[in-house]
Amino acid sequence: MKSTNPGIFEMNRNIFVLLVGMLTVMGGCTLAPQYSRPEAPIPDSWPSGAAYPATQPTTNPSDATQLKRREFFRDEKLQRVIEMALRNNRDLRLAALNVERSRALYGIQRAEVFPTLNAVASGSKQRVPADLSGTGQPMTVKQYGANLGVTAWEIDFFGRIRSLSDAALQEYFATEQANRSARILLVSGVANTYLALAADRETLKLAQTTLQTQQAAYDLVKRRLERGLVPELDLYRSQTQVDAARADLAQFMQLVAQDKNALNLLVGSPVSDDLLPAELGSVSPLKDISPGVSSQVLLSRPDIYQAEAHLKAANANIGAARAAFFPRISLTTAIGTGSDELSGLFTSGSKAWSFAPQIVMPIFDSRTWSALKLTEVQKKSAIAQYEKAIQSAFREVADALAVRGTINQQISAQESLVHAAGETYRLSNDRYTKGIDSYLSVLDAQQYLYAAQQRLVALRLGRLANQVRLYAVLGGGWQSEPTLPASR
Repeated sequence: MKSTNPGIFEMNRNIFVLLVGMLTVMGGCTLAPQYSRPEAPIPDSWPSGAAYPATQPTTNPSDATQLKRREFFRDEKLQRVIEMALRNNRDLRLAALNVERSRALYGIQRAEVFPTLNAVASGSKQRVPADLSGTGQPMTVKQYGANLGVTAWEIDFFGRIRSLSDAALQEYFATEQANRSARILLVSGVANTYLALAADRETLKLAQTTLQTQQAAYDLVKRRLERGLVPELDLYRSQTQVDAARADLAQFMQLVAQDKNALNLLVGSPVSDDLLPAELGSVSPLKDISPGVSSQVLLSRPDIYQAEAHLKAANANIGAARAAFFPRISLTTAIGTGSDELSGLFTSGSKAWSFAPQIVMPIFDSRTWSALKLTEVQKKSAIAQYEKAIQSAFREVADALAVRGTINQQISAQESLVHAAGETYRLSNDRYTKGIDSYLSVLDAQQYLYAAQQRLVALRLGRLANQVRLYAVLGGGWQSEPTLPASR
């Protein structure tokens, strides 16, 4: 029996100590610049003036992102439609899968910090001819081995791999925030489409009522014409109103059908008729919210977090580019057994080991300077995109506040206008019936009333849609909540 070589154990112990030391130092600092969040390039307070309401909140503005959907969307049917969309919408599924993909990519990049340990078994058998053999005789060479080792493991002394890992982590965070933004977009999109369907159904009923009124007026004019009480011109004028009402009726039937199709696409499955709104008045009012007195609430929006995560990733990439100027150290090592007979692999004296460190010192490579310049430019671009995201968010909220501060006045004025137009039409029709006035005044009054009624429906829809928009641009609507059972 062969004696055990103590030098082998000493070498194995040294390799183990070296590996432990390298694993310890690889968690050191990186060469990435110290990150500091850029100042928000927006005023601290919201715009003020005649178009803007007081910013004193009716609900706590810091809780805008925490306000549950069921608290904001009080209509039970709308809640159920939104829950169906969150379960079935394909775009949201893709956003969630992108999060899983980014998480896996981060795991791959993170794993490069650690060595890869492989077990390798090998065997070969070769016949060497006599003129190539050192003994001058033909011979058969057999070799078997079993090893456990590390191949080309880069020891991250200067934080190159760690910087790349940090960048991948921030990209994962950015994708996760993009998923939250997608949820906000979906919730607000479903709500707006649902409200648009309610408004178009209400306008469709208005068109049906107008057609019935115009048809009755046409029949009356026709009877009066047959009696010789009115000129033939009045009949044709009345007919134009009937035909226009018929065209409007067909148009709003089309819009209602398209609204249903859009809602089905957002939900990801057909929505049953019992969940659809009859008109705007049938939808429960939304909870009133306010952004508060400070614009800093925008920093909690998912898209702002997403832009900042991209900025942090660009900052980490600078560290990886800087590390490329320093030596790169890698290690290949193995320990195992070797023998010329398969049965002798694990016998005494068959142990084998190898230790092959390598250091590469960059002397001249112009690409590294260009790569560093590229990462610095990418960081500047990420800063600009981050600042633009904040400015865009500020404008979105300010626009919603401008609508919120003026829409009620518009609706009040329009309601008064509809009332006045209705009275004008009634009086004009009475005067025409009594033969005091021409049918042209009736025609003008009816057209003005119909347009005013349509405008009132649009304004009421605009008020509800703006409430949804304000809720969305303040970052609400992405929270995960227990889902309701699927509707049958």
